[in-house]
Amino acid sequence: MRIALVQMSMSPDPQANLAKACARVREAAANGAQVVCLPEMFRSQYFCQRQDPSLFDLAEPIPGPSTESLGAVAAEAGVVVIAPLFERRAPGLYHNSLVVLERDGSIAGLYRKMHIPDDPLYHEKYYFAPGDLGFRSFRTSAGHIGALICWDQWYPEAARLTALEGPLVLFYPTAIGWHPSEKAAFGERQHGAWETIQRAHAIANGVYVAAVNRIGHERLAGDGIEFWGQSFICDPFGEVLVRGSADREEILYAEADRAVQEDVRRNWPFLRDRRIDAYGDITRRFSGDFSK
Repeated sequence: MRIALVQMSMSPDPQANLAKACARVREAAANGAQVVCLPEMFRSQYFCQRQDPSLFDLAEPIPGPSTESLGAVAAEAGVVVIAPLFERRAPGLYHNSLVVLERDGSIAGLYRKMHIPDDPLYHEKYYFAPGDLGFRSFRTSAGHIGALICWDQWYPEAARLTALEGPLVLFYPTAIGWHPSEKAAFGERQHGAWETIQRAHAIANGVYVAAVNRIGHERLAGDGIEFWGQSFICDPFGEVLVRGSADREEILYAEADRAVQEDVRRNWPFLRDRRIDAYGDITRRFSGDFSK
């Protein structure tokens, strides 16, 4: 399976962002990609930097304008597309979601982000209800894939439950960056932790991991966020096959191979040795006692 990640910047104009995304999908397909993944909420700048009720107007239904446009491109180019969108599910009910579009332009599946952060300049709990579809994988004409969104990438449970459905690749569309005032002190460690946790998911689950980020400095509140790009694809051994730059728009390509997955899992049989009889406490919020 030849996969592609579209690392791009976002302007204040949603229609311009959609048009750019469509052009990048066409380009990736022309270069042999079978599955193309766009960044989290690619149609807009990262509006969660502030709490503003007027910004709910950026949301759209699924199906809707973006799935119509990208579905036409998917059918034209014969490619599977992962399109992360701000979903308007009902009046007053919104999700941070992604749609998987098949090669014929039809909707193959929907995932709604399960873990919703609430941090300075990442006020997602104001906008999004938590996902209610569970952790999902999608059997597409290009192959079996899993997809989660941004904050989900920090949770080994999310990666595990998705991987247990059998996909070859876990895709993580994301929007993550530095607070400019913190970059000098914490930037290198923050980025290192982000990449390390996802490479660990690849190793622990014997899957390819493909994380696609946006680039650019977006100021919608305070000093804004400097998105760090550096999208990457790693194999089931955790080796990075391709890594993007911190500041350029580009498309990253890699081959995901079932034979490689099989070989890694034979030598690292983590799924075989799981003690599923002993994991009941994983559903508890916390098992320790700090009172002693």
